[in-house]
Amino acid sequence: MTRTIVASATREIIIGFDQPFCVIGERINPTGRKKLAAEMIAGNFETVIRDALEQAACGATMLDVNAGVTSVNPNETEPGLLVQTLEIVQGLVDLPLSIDSSVTAAIEAALKVAKGRPLVNSVTGEEEKLEAILPLVKKYNVPVVAISNDETGISMDPDVRFAVAKKIVQRCADFGIPAHDVVVDPLVMPIGALGDAGRQVFALLRRLREELKVNTTCGLSNISFGLPHRHGINAAFIPMVIGAGMTSAIMNPVRPQEMEAVRGANVLNGTDENCTNWIRTYKDYKPAEGGQAVAAPTQVNAPGDGANNGGRRRGGREARMGRG
Repeated sequence: MTRTIVASATREIIIGFDQPFCVIGERINPTGRKKLAAEMIAGNFETVIRDALEQAACGATMLDVNAGVTSVNPNETEPGLLVQTLEIVQGLVDLPLSIDSSVTAAIEAALKVAKGRPLVNSVTGEEEKLEAILPLVKKYNVPVVAISNDETGISMDPDVRFAVAKKIVQRCADFGIPAHDVVVDPLVMPIGALGDAGRQVFALLRRLREELKVNTTCGLSNISFGLPHRHGINAAFIPMVIGAGMTSAIMNPVRPQEMEAVRGANVLNGTDENCTNWIRTYKDYKPAEGGQAVAAPTQVNAPGDGANNGGRRRGGREARMGRG
């Protein structure tokens, strides 16, 4: 059984087909958040601290950390800021972290100070990126997210995206990186623009699980981009991708509707043994008057609690996907 191990200084998490769904909290990311970017540039990390603590309290399994505050000279500005942000976050929570950057120097600087076994987010199928990132992944013995685009850009053909993923897994093997340390992002397309985007990703996930035997992730809310009531689409999408074989996602754990879908899917998928986490989280749950649902409770993250972060996946990943 494929198992990807990530860890903080004190907690180890396994991403796998027989494990609770891994929710990678997305909110520590200044891309598209002008106020947060300005705060981080000024050395104000109050929002970062609040986002880290809130996502952990809401059940995130891991936290993604991105410090891409500007596209101007990121090779100069991003390494130091990413290190500073990473050190603050890992001093606040005991969750494993995902180092999210399109800047190789920033990833390397962060790996030098990261505690435990973080996830590198990410590498694409571009040969230049493979040659830059994979030696770092091997040197620090960490897992890596493999995004299924290359020099030709993002293909609308799922067979091409599978071929790119296969190429990355093979190139990882060339560097001595095992398939269980490669977490493939098959690239979820917006359903509002591409009507078969859901069916595409379900088929891709099955192939990735059965043929490459790798764990998978995605920017969860990409599926609902451009649609009203995005959280309803996201919540419906979660159990479907889990059923197709997805083992993690980058999402917003602060959204109760989406976290409820994750926890319910874990119960039905058999990865919440004896419904323990569901009962612990919802044992005092009561509907509001008039039959309307109340917000799902927040909880301190417990071992084995899978959680994910909705919202649109941006930042380092979007920059990487946009090139080519």
